[in-house]
Amino acid sequence: MMLGLVFKSIACNTDNKTTSEEAFTVEATDTIKLTAGSTTFTATLANNSSAKALKELLTKGDIQIKMSDYGNMEKVGTLGTTLPRNDEHITTAPGDLILYQGNAFVIYYAPNTWTFTRLGKINNVSSDELIAALGKGDITVTLSLSAIQ
Repeated sequence: MMLGLVFKSIACNTDNKTTSEEAFTVEATDTIKLTAGSTTFTATLANNSSAKALKELLTKGDIQIKMSDYGNMEKVGTLGTTLPRNDEHITTAPGDLILYQGNAFVIYYAPNTWTFTRLGKINNVSSDELIAALGKGDITVTLSLSAIQ
């Protein structure tokens, strides 16, 4: 049985920009695991062709991404392939997973406003927890499919 999850906006926006909490519907099976060092997070994927392409890529095996700090707000690394883009003007929040320019995977731990594609959001994580897990400098993050317990 598949359960649907709906994330609803807690911020009202009148300028055609979406926020990190913008509503999107996903199936309960649309989750992935992110492992950074000894910490594993679960993330819920967005409902768009970019996230679906990432999930399809993960059916072929785990993806390891060497990620680096950028701008004191994110970790970024190259996916090694290009995914479809669904760019929109977004303000990020801690835990947002973003596709930048079709081939860069980004984990945000602080806010940023720019035009890029939402891939998903790490569940129940704070900025401090992300910074502690991701650390300073380069880190390899492994993406894998997650089974719902």
